[in-house]
Amino acid sequence: MIDEKELLELQELKNKRDQGQLVEMILDFQNNIETPPVTPTEMYSQAASGDIATTNHWESIWLGNIKANHDKYGPFKERGIGKFHNIFKYKPCIIAGAGPSLKKNGHLLKNRGDIPLVSCLHNFHYFEDQDISVDFYVSLDGGPVTVEEVYEGGKNAPEWYWERSKTKKLIAFIGTHPSLLEKWQGEIYFMNSPVPSPSYMEKMNAIEPFNQYVSTGGNVLGACLYLAKGYFGSNPIAFIGADFCFSYMRRFHAWESKYDAHLGNVIKMTDIYGNKVLSWQSYANFKAWFDSVALRVPGIWINCTEGGTLGAFPQGNMTAIKQMRLKDFLEMYEMSHHLLDVSKDASQQNLKILF
Repeated sequence: MIDEKELLELQELKNKRDQGQLVEMILDFQNNIETPPVTPTEMYSQAASGDIATTNHWESIWLGNIKANHDKYGPFKERGIGKFHNIFKYKPCIIAGAGPSLKKNGHLLKNRGDIPLVSCLHNFHYFEDQDISVDFYVSLDGGPVTVEEVYEGGKNAPEWYWERSKTKKLIAFIGTHPSLLEKWQGEIYFMNSPVPSPSYMEKMNAIEPFNQYVSTGGNVLGACLYLAKGYFGSNPIAFIGADFCFSYMRRFHAWESKYDAHLGNVIKMTDIYGNKVLSWQSYANFKAWFDSVALRVPGIWINCTEGGTLGAFPQGNMTAIKQMRLKDFLEMYEMSHHLLDVSKDASQQNLKILF
């Protein structure tokens, strides 16, 4: 669904193209490479390179949040993610990050049939504005920023989004900031996440031993992946919004975001089309974690982001992650609709042969 502002932007681009002021790019995926230039072990080491600094900063904050959340919602085991074990077994699942490519194909999720969708909470306003159904929203961050992210960049007032949450399911890290849980009006379920600190683990277990762990690679889309694959039993896993870089227009998200104003220190990465894009080192670390998962964990991994760096290297795209357009991915599960008429009436004359 294109709003009036986006329509004006498209018209402006068309005018510039017609006047010769704009170069139109036709993008195609890079060639495939069987073996990436780095090993899964090296990828994982890169992904974990910031763990100590992260833990040192967040340990006391996480523990304070866990205590507050346990006092209000505990015991966590009564709201644990184990309740949903194998709910999507033998089914595909789409997991949604909050990258800028969502502006290109996110609207297609509205007509995805009954394919499950697990999304980062940061997409809440974007999907709710388009009335796209989401099976689970997931939150990992322990800071109060998660409250603002529910509506930041949305088209409606904050209260509208909190009202929408009444019918939604949220899976939250036990160390989630209490303010988010207080404002959320729908169902809340909890997951735990391993932290490389013996002192943290000891203090956390003293509050409640809650061993329904989710390995995340340090990012919420990683939590979505682990939930979909490890707990819900899905295969294949299709990624959307998994850019791990900025758009060619240096956009951070698919919506107007305050984060676009100051990108800070950036690095260059290669995207799935072979183009150089700007990113942050933390994003490069996240991307390395997902690449290592695809090489180590049995499964079918399909990147429907239609942009970004997932699975991409200067030498080409790794074959362990199949690059695919979201429209084509959805069509794989919709081929039979072409034969609906003849299935209902074998005498009808509108003959179709699929292949």
